[in-house]
Amino acid sequence: MRVSFHGAARCVTGSCHLVEAGGKKFLVDCGMFQGADDMSQENSHPFGFDPREVSAVLLTHAHLDHCGRLPLLVKEGFQGSIIATPATRDLTAIVLMDAAHILQEHVEHQQRHHEHVATPLYTLVDVFDTMRCFQKAVRYGETISLAPGVDAVFRDAGHILGSASVQITETLENSRTRILFSGDLGSSGRSFLAPPDPPADSDVVVMETTYGDRNHRSYADSTAELRDLISETFRRGGNVLIPTFALERTQELLFLFRKWDIEGFFPEGSRIFLDSPMAIRSTDVFERYSENFDAEIRDLLSRHLDPFHFDRLTLARSTDDSRRINESKGLSLILAGSGMLSGGRMMYHLEREIDNARSSLVFVGYQSVGTLGRELVDGARTVKIFGKEREVHINRAMINGFSAHADQRDLLDWCRKMSVPELAILVHGEERSMEGFRKVLPQVGWSHVTLPEMGESLTLPPRYL
Repeated sequence: MRVSFHGAARCVTGSCHLVEAGGKKFLVDCGMFQGADDMSQENSHPFGFDPREVSAVLLTHAHLDHCGRLPLLVKEGFQGSIIATPATRDLTAIVLMDAAHILQEHVEHQQRHHEHVATPLYTLVDVFDTMRCFQKAVRYGETISLAPGVDAVFRDAGHILGSASVQITETLENSRTRILFSGDLGSSGRSFLAPPDPPADSDVVVMETTYGDRNHRSYADSTAELRDLISETFRRGGNVLIPTFALERTQELLFLFRKWDIEGFFPEGSRIFLDSPMAIRSTDVFERYSENFDAEIRDLLSRHLDPFHFDRLTLARSTDDSRRINESKGLSLILAGSGMLSGGRMMYHLEREIDNARSSLVFVGYQSVGTLGRELVDGARTVKIFGKEREVHINRAMINGFSAHADQRDLLDWCRKMSVPELAILVHGEERSMEGFRKVLPQVGWSHVTLPEMGESLTLPPRYL
């Protein structure tokens, strides 16, 4: 068995790993690189392998940095199967259609401003072709055959709805090799989804390290901080902007705000707006897979009560709905994408509020290097919005206890659930995160660790039976 790394190697985005086993080639994820915007030039670079030679893609979950280049893979000749959980399949369709729309908007923006016009990375037609490749939906714990002597098992990763870790096993006459890809792992202390459930034993583990060098604040402390921030902002007559990711974070916040609304927390006349067609469609998918949730949400759904909608909430599906938010007379709390301010409707709300010292911009998720969100979190006094330099007067806050990513403590706990592998391969993290996690891995007995470079290939030693 061989594995090579074509994304998320010494960086956070673009997850894409090629496994060669049983005379076949398989991909684990095929994600988009994300930086200053979602049109990062890296996405148009060659994959580093021939898509026509790939037999199947094993997709860990539906975030753009794990699935975002699938239509390009299909466009360049991939004709195999894409294998994922049912929820991941349904959410991926929403994510990829939204990505194709953004790519087309980017080209139209260039045309309007007489810039160099490139063709979009892919179109909606390519997305439809991609969704036809989802021929196998796999349940957690189900063993599927990829080739003679090569099997795969998906295990719950607890990150977002449908997310999985994937273990691939190659069995020969007198040897066996098992490699586990963590995918993105979920954070503890959040009661939204079941916790990660890794297999007991793997020879090699490829694992994410997004927060490998630090721990989150507790979920209880984070919800209390958010509550105080909203209360304080509304008291001084400002609005609250929360750039949020359409999958998981949005639904988690809606569930939280529904409970607070029942408790009478929000002032009379205030409104909550969800300004994201993608998040609205994703929430519909969430309600379709109630078996993935904790007991409280399952109970609400069983009694035909909606855990994500309430009277104070307004859904902005169309661009006209989005514009009407500006006409709202009362205090507003606005949830909109993108989560890293690399595009999306939140940019228009930020453009309007950036001069307002009474309002607050609250980040509740990871901000990748090179994004506008990261600039603001790092304290930039001026930023560019729609090509214009703007001074930042809006209040800023970062609350990392809402992260759907495991922190260092969670990652170590996940490792403890397994026997010590022969090799740990760290990916999907900035240098400081990977190095920080490498230093603490000996605490759980994991002493053989490597950090691959982009394009690096490793031959995995077999374990003789």
